[in-house]
Amino acid sequence: MGHLWLFFGLVFGVVILPGMDMAFVLGTALVGGRRAGLAAVGGLVAGGLCHVVMAASGIAVLLAVLPTAFNALLVAGAAYVAWLGVGLWRTARMLTVDAPTTLYSPAAAFGRAALTNLLNPKAYVFMFAVFPQFLRPEQGRLAAQAAVLAAIISATQAGVYGAVVLLADAVRGWLQRHPRANLVLARGVGALLILAAIATVAQGWRRV
Repeated sequence: MGHLWLFFGLVFGVVILPGMDMAFVLGTALVGGRRAGLAAVGGLVAGGLCHVVMAASGIAVLLAVLPTAFNALLVAGAAYVAWLGVGLWRTARMLTVDAPTTLYSPAAAFGRAALTNLLNPKAYVFMFAVFPQFLRPEQGRLAAQAAVLAAIISATQAGVYGAVVLLADAVRGWLQRHPRANLVLARGVGALLILAAIATVAQGWRRV
């Protein structure tokens, strides 16, 4: 069990760090409420499971050894998140008032969160560099071990991002009573998404 606890510690450290996924969940929960926020968490968990499958099929390895392909994914993911941030910054609406229901319905939040996660190149690096080290052929079927590691990833994402959603939902009531702070926070979340996208490209870009 020791190596599973170590794996959990590594996953928790990655998930708890602010980044594109956390910024997206925070913005979705503040704008769309608890249902949309929890749907976004579900989308991120689904995206994480897809990463496990893709790692097993070798796609993560391909992205890791081909800098051009990795950079393309890096820019695509960052551009998508930055676009969401610009949209939130430019709308004159406050976070908890007149939120566009088509964009922040549970189904839409789930799909956008899954896409955000799938376009996050850091996840592919983790799956290539860390995930295989915790698969032990001498301890049984690799598929079963991969399923256990995937469950740890999903539970960690659900716990951390779920807590972010509950915190954001608790703040919504206060924001409704303070319109000025609401508008400032809306632009702040938009700026956070943009900065997260820029930081992702700056830290992850690979020279060809």
